[in-house]
Amino acid sequence: MAHQAQGQTLQATALVHEAYLRLIGGVRDRWQDRSHFFRAAAEAMRCILIDNARKKSCWKRGVRLERVELEGLQLAAETPPDTLLVVHEALERFTAEDPTKAELVRLRFFIGLNQAESAQALGLSEPTVKRYWEFSRAWLLREIRVIAAGG
Repeated sequence: MAHQAQGQTLQATALVHEAYLRLIGGVRDRWQDRSHFFRAAAEAMRCILIDNARKKSCWKRGVRLERVELEGLQLAAETPPDTLLVVHEALERFTAEDPTKAELVRLRFFIGLNQAESAQALGLSEPTVKRYWEFSRAWLLREIRVIAAGG
């Protein structure tokens, strides 16, 4: 979040608090295990960031989507809103194709888990997660190019 332009209204602490409030929802013991919690946290953060990006990138404000390279992206919290919307659209398409690999992207991109943590959260081996991550990045990059070209 430190790399965001001045005037950024969503602070990292606020993001974590909002995600926590969405996760709790009045019930604390609804997660089956740690990996289930991380998956739920990734989804909550994704929803918050996408809602914020949509709010900031409305057509009425004159912001246009542009082509992005997935290789340069780190965490969703550090990504400009217009770029985040393109990644979100590509991720939605990827979820329809391969939900497990899309879940890996959510864990890595939205909450910043590393390869070992992602493997543990998904119940997969690290080599499998590495292969899934390489495939996912390539698939999403191709899809982002299609979206940026107007497809």
